[in-house]
Amino acid sequence: MYIAIEGVIGVGKTTLARLLQPSFKAGLLLEVFEENPFLSDFYSDRARYAFQTQIFFLLSRYRQQNNNVPRLLMENENLISDYTFEKDSIFARINLQGDELDMYHRVHEALAEKVPTPDLLVYLRANIDTIMQRIALRDRSYERQIERAYLQQLSDAYEEFLSHSSRLPFPTLIIDTDEIDYVRSADELKSIDNRIRQALQLSPFQPTLPIS
Repeated sequence: MYIAIEGVIGVGKTTLARLLQPSFKAGLLLEVFEENPFLSDFYSDRARYAFQTQIFFLLSRYRQQNNNVPRLLMENENLISDYTFEKDSIFARINLQGDELDMYHRVHEALAEKVPTPDLLVYLRANIDTIMQRIALRDRSYERQIERAYLQQLSDAYEEFLSHSSRLPFPTLIIDTDEIDYVRSADELKSIDNRIRQALQLSPFQPTLPIS
């Protein structure tokens, strides 16, 4: 089984992927974003560096997914990733416009045909205050200039993406994370683990009881 975790910057995707790995006996595919030479400049001047940043991410994510997803699925019972290939187009719709966006979409469409799709998308939802707190706590230097309005744009874009879930090539599971702490609470982590297993019909899981 191939599980992909998605959400706005700072919501906790990588942390959850690492925490779930032992239970699912999974291989781990983590997004490599530090190698993008335009990322720091992008956060200080989005308009100027958006196209370079997006194209670099697009090609980097394609190479990583196309090369590693099939190999990791052969080597492991399951695979957990902290991003999807579709993520890149969500960001592009915010950051690019006009001819640059048209060119980006043509390249993305051609590459997407060659990328394996997950069996389940787990979307971590949180409000912007929560996300900003989590970004501040991890304190990455290039993220200090991220604007609240940009995070809101991303959140809205993800929600728009999920609103068309019936047309997506994989099922989705949405988890609200504002009031849970799966890092410090083993019970809350176990609950998320159970919900994922139930969505995939992977044993063992405890069926969710109907609310009367």
